[in-house]
Amino acid sequence: MALGQRANDNTSPTRVDTRFDYSAPAEIFMMRKRSARGQAAGYRRFSTAAEAIHFAVEEIPGPLLIGVVMEVREERFDHKGIRELYARDDYPLKRGT
Repeated sequence: MALGQRANDNTSPTRVDTRFDYSAPAEIFMMRKRSARGQAAGYRRFSTAAEAIHFAVEEIPGPLLIGVVMEVREERFDHKGIRELYARDDYPLKRGT
């Protein structure tokens, strides 16, 4: 299953469902740049996906965001999917400047 896809969905990994629930709990996994393949370097749990997206986009330096995966209700989003969720009109938190 590609990042950002549902198990039975053939959509693009960066295409985000229009019914995304920003209030759902979320997890962020950060991969090491030079680590063994697939080895997580960091993990954080958030009470809402909106908070996880905010953290990923505004707190993680740009080059490192490429190694970030967010999981919300068994759906995974890569850095492109996370940025797409952040840019949507229905994103509930105030964006940084």
